[in-house]
Amino acid sequence: MNSVTVSRIIDAPPDAVRESIGRIEPFVAASGVDEVTVEDGLVRVTNLVGIATIELTLELVEATDAALAYEQREGIFEEMRTTYRLARVDGGTEVTATTAFELGVPLLGDALDSTVIERQRRRELEAQFDWLAGVC
Repeated sequence: MNSVTVSRIIDAPPDAVRESIGRIEPFVAASGVDEVTVEDGLVRVTNLVGIATIELTLELVEATDAALAYEQREGIFEEMRTTYRLARVDGGTEVTATTAFELGVPLLGDALDSTVIERQRRRELEAQFDWLAGVC
């Protein structure tokens, strides 16, 4: 299983960060994906990555230790789960996002696919953190 973890300190209290992350549609859209819809606990995402179009259906799941967690229900991954954890720190809230994934459908070749997905996901998480910093 591959994983990507990104952390950043947001200059806001945990409750404000949690509330902003809870605005699922704009929070997910902030990652730079091309389309997001949220309905009945499902998040549908469409994203153009290079020459490929990736469509995912994500299910919001309970995670007692996370501000937000979701798992893929339909898409290119054999498995994919993302969690956003918050920790109060001096100067605000540290947000740590981790996406663990295992590819199910090769796009270019296993090693290259993992590298491309990891790089893309890191950019998406950083963009979400930029959004959080701007709204909190």
